[in-house]
Amino acid sequence: MKKAFLLLLLPFFCLAQAPYRVSIIPKPQNITFNEGGFVLKNGSTVGVTDPSLAPLANYLVATIAKENGLDLKVEKSGKTDITLSLGYKSEKSEAYKMDVSSNGIAISGASPAGILMSVATLQQLIPVGVSQTKIQFLKIEDYPRYNYRGAHLDVSRHFYSEEEVKHFLDLMARYKLNKFHWHLTDDQGWRIEIKKYPLLTEKGAWRKLNSQDRDCIKLSKEQDNSDFKLPKEHLKIVDNDTLYGGFYTQEQIKNVVKYAKERGIDVLPEIDMPGHFMAAIIGYPYLSCKGAAHMGTIFSDPLCVGNNESLKLAKGIYTEVAGLFPYEYMHLGADEVERTNWTACPKCQAKVKKEHLKGVEELQAWFVHDMEKHFNKLGKKLIGWDEILDGGLSPTATIMWWRNWAPKAIPTATEQGNKVIASPCFEMYFDLLEGPTSLESAYKYDPLKGLTPKQAKNVIGLQGNLWAETVPTVRRAEHQYFPRYFALSEGAWNGGKNGWEEFRSRVANEIEYLDAKKINYRVPNLTGFNDLNVFTDNETVTVNNILPNIIVRYTTDGSIPQATSTRYIAPFTVNETTKFNFRSFRSDGSGSEVYKAEFRKESYSKAYEGVFAGEGIIVKEYDSKSKKCADIKNSKLVKEYKSESMEMPKDFKGYAGLIFEGYFEVKSDGVYTFELASNDGSMLYVDGAMVIDNDGPHGNKAKTGQKALAKGWHKMTAEYFDLDSGGNFSVKIKSVDDKGFMMMNHFKN
Repeated sequence: MKKAFLLLLLPFFCLAQAPYRVSIIPKPQNITFNEGGFVLKNGSTVGVTDPSLAPLANYLVATIAKENGLDLKVEKSGKTDITLSLGYKSEKSEAYKMDVSSNGIAISGASPAGILMSVATLQQLIPVGVSQTKIQFLKIEDYPRYNYRGAHLDVSRHFYSEEEVKHFLDLMARYKLNKFHWHLTDDQGWRIEIKKYPLLTEKGAWRKLNSQDRDCIKLSKEQDNSDFKLPKEHLKIVDNDTLYGGFYTQEQIKNVVKYAKERGIDVLPEIDMPGHFMAAIIGYPYLSCKGAAHMGTIFSDPLCVGNNESLKLAKGIYTEVAGLFPYEYMHLGADEVERTNWTACPKCQAKVKKEHLKGVEELQAWFVHDMEKHFNKLGKKLIGWDEILDGGLSPTATIMWWRNWAPKAIPTATEQGNKVIASPCFEMYFDLLEGPTSLESAYKYDPLKGLTPKQAKNVIGLQGNLWAETVPTVRRAEHQYFPRYFALSEGAWNGGKNGWEEFRSRVANEIEYLDAKKINYRVPNLTGFNDLNVFTDNETVTVNNILPNIIVRYTTDGSIPQATSTRYIAPFTVNETTKFNFRSFRSDGSGSEVYKAEFRKESYSKAYEGVFAGEGIIVKEYDSKSKKCADIKNSKLVKEYKSESMEMPKDFKGYAGLIFEGYFEVKSDGVYTFELASNDGSMLYVDGAMVIDNDGPHGNKAKTGQKALAKGWHKMTAEYFDLDSGGNFSVKIKSVDDKGFMMMNHFKN
């Protein structure tokens, strides 16, 4: 088989000894093999043991035709090549077993949902674009670890059509994800028709180009990448203004829900409130405490929860929404609420007094509880982001944990009996740019780590999120989803228990499918170099290629590498400072992002010869809302203290800037490598020279750089700003034996 041959071609993924002869993501819980195989070909038949399963047979035939190109047909009587039946005994409704033998392919599900999961497995056993294939004899008994296996799509920041959403549902089905979290509204756009309140879409579904649109246009030009271009079908001209937007009619919503149901997927709608509600306030200004829509200090001004008319509209919206989504859960959002307006609003303060609340924090909790009662009347359960823990949580609410910097949320919620869905920002936010370890981190993430058995039983699943601020097209969304989507699928289905190296082999194999279907994906990082590479005489430039279908090209004049640029073939030597731009190109000619790497020739930096005042690092904290590290010092100094290491202070609350200064010692002359990791911007300087530039707002990202240092003590300065309620920051140095980076913990000042 072509797939088996591919396994021999990928040294990066260590595949020569691959122990797994059939590649499936997620890997089944139990699978055994026998010698031989059963031949499926155009015209092979599918049958059922009960007439009620006929729709599933039709779905199997249609799916295999669409995804694989093999033309099967449903046979109503007689012997068939593929037989579907019910009766497999399991507590998991999505459990199934599959037996491939000389008699054909027998599939039995614990329920119709189990048979749907088996179709996803069968898809991956059949290559794309064949008229005949041999499927190895095997036996599978399979079931999911979690009942909730979610994928999220934000259509507010940038909009996706009905057909584009269905494309994402097809991908979910292939990888056995069963909950589609549809983020339908936010400050930037209202995407769902609410007939009782037509101004929501008339005013809120279209906008003048905003900063996120301009960022996409800028990225498209800077990276020479059309995946960032705003689709023409989502643009229109009104009164000489270019407007971006779109929304789904209720009929389109019903179409998507039906399409998802056929694939075993529940659709979970999110109408975010009381914060992130600007798109609604534009149409109905009375919803705001100030009677207009505008930004607050950090987030947009929220819904005026002291206004009974606002509450009436909020409940009216969800009443219509509940009628469109026939499932257990609805998502209220309720994250990142700026409460400043509530403090100054007479109506909100009157509500605080009437309900005997302690303040605006409890006012938010009161709103969540009030909306949950409405959800319950509609026959629904409430999910909210983990901020709904603040001020108290009702026993029946479910939290969706996203804030890595709020680690007590899962233990607290599960201990008191609340259900939790894990969706951590650092591992499962697929809009964050992928780095060298992102796929591994997503694969190895375990939401049950550190929990007691009592707590663990209340974790009901995993979810990966895609926020669309800089994701305006399907191709860019695919690029952000893959390959981390595979890690999500694996963790949600079987807990990622098969081992990282074995998983990588299946990732590499599955990329063949993405190529065959022209699905975009991010080529894993080029490796072998740092962002800044320092040498004192000469240096070898090494670029580790990753996949056999990838060609690496580079430039040294600052331009973006094109398909005609110099091709990297083998390591070569430089003896003077040179700045490289590297870029990977897939077999279809599409280029990945550009990797900038400077190879700098320099002398050893002299050691410090002065006197030290004491041990440790001096840390200065500023009341800074800066988006560049250089601006931190222009803010008010809040406090100054000492730390033993360059990492996030334990009591740091976020929304501030930090500057670290201290001296560290090296035992011999040499070129030393540093790693600077942060969530939001950071900079690293050694002896006054910039070594790593990790500046600007961004998600969790690590960069590396080098400095030539003489034996002795050297000054290190690090700057960091956080635009959220906490994040990540650390500085590490490569160990002398080059086995990896380690935390630096001996400083003087």
